[in-house]
Amino acid sequence: MGNGRPPIEVHVGDCYAAGKRRRPVPRDEARRLLTSGVRACTHCKPDAQLRILD
Repeated sequence: MGNGRPPIEVHVGDCYAAGKRRRPVPRDEARRLLTSGVRACTHCKPDAQLRILD
């Protein structure tokens, strides 16, 4: 997440599709972001790994 901007997508740590502007977040924050509407990467599927499914 760059320069104080809000996140636009959540990735798993080793995802090849993650951009250059990123920062690691704890598991709980990733869950909060995903449940609040931030997109999950369609390649690494962090929502499935965190068991947050539609």
